Amino acid sequence: MKWIIAFAFLGIAASMVSAMIFLIRDQGKTRNVVRSLTVRISLSVVLFALIWFSYHMGWIEPTGIPMRPR
Repeated sequence: MKWIIAFAFLGIAASMVSAMIFLIRDQGKTRNVVRSLTVRISLSVVLFALIWFSYHMGWIEPTGIPMRPR
């Protein structure tokens, strides 16, 4: 599961970099920036849904900071 999340983050970062490159090179005159950012948003939504589904199925568990009693 860790590898899937890591690859998804790499895909999101690569999409952001490609959008930046298209914005600099094309100066926003083509639809390449929009497509690249659409891919980034889609990957982010799929990653969120995968993490939520994995938690719901019990494949992953939260391991955050323990709560102190008040």
